[in-house]
Amino acid sequence: MKVLTVAGTRPQLVKVAPVSRELRKQMKEILVNTGQHYDYNMAGVFFEELHIPKPDYDLGIGSASHGKQTGEMLKKIEEVLVEEKPDAVLVYGDTNSTLAGALAASKLHIPLIHVEAGLRSYNKKMPEEINRVLTDHVSNVLFAPTERAVENLRKEGIGENVFHVGDVMYDAFLYNSSLAEKKYSLEMFGLESKKYLLATIHRAENTDSWERLHAIFQSFSTLNDTVFLPLHPRTRRKLEENGLIEIVHKADNIKIVEPVSYLEMLLLEKHAKAIVTDSGGVQKEAYFAKVPCFTLRAETEWVETVEVGCNRLVNPLEEDLAKVIQQFEPTDFSAPLYGDGKASEKIANIIADFLSNSSRL
Repeated sequence: MKVLTVAGTRPQLVKVAPVSRELRKQMKEILVNTGQHYDYNMAGVFFEELHIPKPDYDLGIGSASHGKQTGEMLKKIEEVLVEEKPDAVLVYGDTNSTLAGALAASKLHIPLIHVEAGLRSYNKKMPEEINRVLTDHVSNVLFAPTERAVENLRKEGIGENVFHVGDVMYDAFLYNSSLAEKKYSLEMFGLESKKYLLATIHRAENTDSWERLHAIFQSFSTLNDTVFLPLHPRTRRKLEENGLIEIVHKADNIKIVEPVSYLEMLLLEKHAKAIVTDSGGVQKEAYFAKVPCFTLRAETEWVETVEVGCNRLVNPLEEDLAKVIQQFEPTDFSAPLYGDGKASEKIANIIADFLSNSSRL
């Protein structure tokens, strides 16, 4: 049995690590890195830290418009599939790498497996929403992280070969958080536990809007706490292009650094007083770390974290972000929203079963 895995972004590499460990106990895996995140600190270092095998194919696509990037990936992934002839293609999440891998597999009639299926924000202005919906509808096996995701698929007429297995990111968090504590310390960042806010901002809805970007950083500058911000390259560029970098330079409490590694991020999340983000993955990791989260979006695909009172959606144009942060009181972090930490093992066993009975696909 041979599975070809397509990945290429920071969150996907996090998810690949635990699943690959389990898959390779039972079958051959070919790993394709599209290179969608091309900065070493955002991608390359993960292969070292998480002990991910060196990719069998590194496509080196890099940054481009959505159409061009997806098209280049589709072309190169198809070439790999023709050469490797895998029994199935495995994709993760909702990126352009996900969609390109899904389209390439479906066009060549290769069974497609989607990890993190069924998530919905119901905002089709988000490229990720389009990617995840299209991928789900051409997938043959779908692994849903939550019961709500299963229900979302059911509403869209997808009920066959859907499995509620839990979230592989929780597997990764449990596996790597202790390693992060051993390898790194807050002292290297000049921080003290629970005395800083951790922020990550990268989505176009925030970075491409001068008004939103200004409101976010203006709010940061009024906080008494240190705001520690590993800055995404696009966010840095937008701050500079829009003349907003001066807010950062004038604010003594905003500390900007280059993007950090996954293990460094886990350490920073665990010890933060609160987290401000527009990332889906960071929202979940905040919950795993039992840290209050403020999400700079109108909606989230991880609605469970909002419903239990540990995550707060904030529109920085309509609310005072600083005031919301200061007044928010999280409730219960104890609910097992994302499984038991054994999703990867379940996924590998189910894939092995289906490939052994290929007529069922």
